[in-house]
Amino acid sequence: MSMTVAYEVGNALYLNITNRCTNNCSFCVRYKPQGAGVLSEMNLWLEREPSVDEVIKDIQKRAISKYKELVFCGYGEPMVRTDDIIEICRNLKEKYSIPIRINTNGQANLIYGRDIAPRLEGLIDSVSISLNAKNKENYQSVCQSIFGDAAFDAVLDFAARCKKYVPKVTLSVVDFIPGEDIQICREIAQNIGVEFRVRQFAK
Repeated sequence: MSMTVAYEVGNALYLNITNRCTNNCSFCVRYKPQGAGVLSEMNLWLEREPSVDEVIKDIQKRAISKYKELVFCGYGEPMVRTDDIIEICRNLKEKYSIPIRINTNGQANLIYGRDIAPRLEGLIDSVSISLNAKNKENYQSVCQSIFGDAAFDAVLDFAARCKKYVPKVTLSVVDFIPGEDIQICREIAQNIGVEFRVRQFAK
């Protein structure tokens, strides 16, 4: 398989399983000519979406014991393939004890029209949800979700629901937004009862 599915960032193995996304974020590295930061030497555009078997085989080529975690994250929103993620994780959990994280925009329940958070129980160890705005107006301006103004509240609701089933849930923001907005986002995370992280903007 010539396209990049599994790739290393630091001591984690990342899984690039789709290029589809429900957001069109103004800051997204996939719109930069050659990516950005740690992705600058990689081409994460997929010729097609890899099958479940292809993803698992690509993982199994690696020395899994050297990684601290597996992360679903690439040039797209991984949870557009939630059914496949569940199947992949069930297979991995049977073979390895490595923690599994999903980096997501938090719109999975909008995508599927139902609460999918319970399906993550026992399979996903960490969910990192990109927030990047203090309210729905700012969120839609920056992230341009296909779901419009409904997206922001749905992201927060998804974070709260995931907390019931996933050991670690984090809301994150990129550091290009104003400091006062970051503080508001921090308070939002605290009110929901999840962790908070500020990510460095890849230039």
